[in-house]
Amino acid sequence: MNNKTIKQYNTIIILGSTGSIGTQALEVIRDHPNRFKVSVLSALKNAELLIQQAIEFKPEMVVIGDESKYLEVKNALALYNIKVLAGEEALSEAAVYPKGNIVLTAIMGSVGLKPTIAAIKAGKDIALANKETLVVAGEYITALAKEYQVKILPVDSEHSAIFQCLVGEEQNEIEKIYLTASGGPFLGKDKNFLSSVKKEQALKHPNWVMGAKITIDSASLMNKGLEVIEAKWLFNLDVNQIDVIVHPQSIVHSLVQFTDGSMKAQMGVPDMKLPIQYALNHPDRLKNNFKRFNFLDYPTFTFQQADSKTFRNLELAFSSLKKGGNMPCILNAANEIVVEAFLQDKVGFLQMSDVIECCMDEISFIEKPELNDYLETDKHSRILAAELVTKSIF
Repeated sequence: MNNKTIKQYNTIIILGSTGSIGTQALEVIRDHPNRFKVSVLSALKNAELLIQQAIEFKPEMVVIGDESKYLEVKNALALYNIKVLAGEEALSEAAVYPKGNIVLTAIMGSVGLKPTIAAIKAGKDIALANKETLVVAGEYITALAKEYQVKILPVDSEHSAIFQCLVGEEQNEIEKIYLTASGGPFLGKDKNFLSSVKKEQALKHPNWVMGAKITIDSASLMNKGLEVIEAKWLFNLDVNQIDVIVHPQSIVHSLVQFTDGSMKAQMGVPDMKLPIQYALNHPDRLKNNFKRFNFLDYPTFTFQQADSKTFRNLELAFSSLKKGGNMPCILNAANEIVVEAFLQDKVGFLQMSDVIECCMDEISFIEKPELNDYLETDKHSRILAAELVTKSIF
């Protein structure tokens, strides 16, 4: 891009700056100081890293979700002209900060829903790394974005791949999309093996470096199930237009098949900074020094069917999407509880699916939920899932 076409600063609000996506986003911003400026940083608990980031990037506001750490952050930044807020409600205030034209939602879990809604209503474009927002309330969020004429720019590598493949194809009909999955650390393993696996094994992803929750989701294929639901809303698809294919090399990030049978794929080495940078600077591409793909390093690509019988979370996700309503919200809330329980050695790997399925059977189904219905469903699903884990009935 020549100098005549360079845009003004993109001012970035980062919700979840201390997590995997947030820290990599800051690496992108650090490499392009003439292109990006940070206006707000927020974190839920990691006050120490948030303070370091604030001192380096000098945002006008920081938010720490854990109110008990407010004074620690405020005192550390006392010499800087930075406004400090605390509490989950403050995340929504951060999301609508006037000096910010794009909000990177990198908060883990459904806690990202309210700030995302606030940002959309404030007319800010969303760089979406919090897939749970669309899983929990996809119909509501996409309708809201349309009403306020806000862009939702996907940050997940798979959805970014689809998004990039669709550039210039706006008038052409999609026949199917294929979301690729690495298969995680337990690719090819059977239920007998999975019945005794521990968190230390599940946290060893073969290709990607991610946070604990998403790494467990990847191992159980729930992450791919959540991506299926997210894809439905991002790209306005029917469930039968979405498929999952296992690609252990993680080079082909996803594919689009058009109505004439032709296919497009987006490829590259596994590096989350690329989809982050693409979302933050859309529609322009920025030159960078990321590692380049070399075909000679990967002489063979392999693909295989996802095993949704062994890894039942993927099957449950498809089932929830087919039923619709508040069912994906139930799935997501129960999953967040069981993943935390698994990380605390309170539930087995395979039992996570049992708890989720029980919640889907027991929580009241609402075909046409309003926003409050989603919030109530989320709350009740978490309570039931926690009770099932505590009772150890499985």
